[in-house]
Amino acid sequence: MDIKTQLDVIREELEKELASLTDIRQLEEVRQKVLGKKGTLTALLRSMGSLSPEERPIAGQMINKGREEIGQMIDARMADLKAKEREEKLRKDTIDVTEPRELPRVGVPHPTSLALEEVLSALTGLGFDVVEGPEVELDHYNFELLNLPKDHPARDAQDTFYVDDNIVLRTHTSPVQARTMLSRKPPIRIACPGRVFRADEVDATHSPVFHQIEGLVIDKDVTMGDLKGTLDTLFKKLYGDDIETRFRPSFFPFTEPSAEVDLTCITCRGKGCRMCKGTGWIEVLGCGMVNPKVLEMCGIDSNEYRGFAFGIGLERITMLRYGIKDMRLLYEGDERFLRQFR
Repeated sequence: MDIKTQLDVIREELEKELASLTDIRQLEEVRQKVLGKKGTLTALLRSMGSLSPEERPIAGQMINKGREEIGQMIDARMADLKAKEREEKLRKDTIDVTEPRELPRVGVPHPTSLALEEVLSALTGLGFDVVEGPEVELDHYNFELLNLPKDHPARDAQDTFYVDDNIVLRTHTSPVQARTMLSRKPPIRIACPGRVFRADEVDATHSPVFHQIEGLVIDKDVTMGDLKGTLDTLFKKLYGDDIETRFRPSFFPFTEPSAEVDLTCITCRGKGCRMCKGTGWIEVLGCGMVNPKVLEMCGIDSNEYRGFAFGIGLERITMLRYGIKDMRLLYEGDERFLRQFR
């Protein structure tokens, strides 16, 4: 039997075997049977020694071409078997997406973080830059530059945590304002969010650790009207267009004149309810025009520049925003409470 006939026989037998295969393991056995060291094609190659010198080159070309064709046949069948295995695996591993499953327990944004994001979004929309500063602060920045010298009686109302005579845990984020006024030239328009500390009792409306957002604007011809317009815009963005602000005279050492700001009651929208004690108003923050002494101590000419400042308790905003009655819920980490803000 000549070389061509033997190659045809090997191909025909291979085609039959490939057609009957059902898995890749069987295919590997067939590959070895034909192309391995003891395979039929390898044996045919070795038989060339019995051919004449003139016949060997032609036979070699035929065998090499046959090896290439056989390799392609086996590779094609391998690809077919792998595809069928994948289909079978996918069929067995199919997930029924309609089957009810328990939702994974994932974290949720804290309501205080949500409120902070809303307030900062509103303020940055009004052109404020967000600036932060250290929580452990020098007395010089926390009090003295804010018109609260060491013998000032208003210091007693701050309930301060002292590290030593000159280092405190900041009682407000106003030191960030002082640091900014010392490092920047007007115009200045900043929002200062952060954690603050006061030696206070823990109850439904008080905590020794809480958060503030303070705003500061320094520029020429700034007025109390600009302050009210800013706060009106802020609270309308937070609570709705029907919300109004009301200013009442007050006193703060670092602002003059100063005011307490009342807001249309979020619950009754000004009609009167238990939350606002029937008045239709709730107190939300303190504010005022920056005291000229503070401007001068921070290196700003009070004859050329004026400014306003305000400070908001973030927990207060959060409780109003989400109808939370007890501040302690914000710190307890109770998942039953937090999951409501998913």
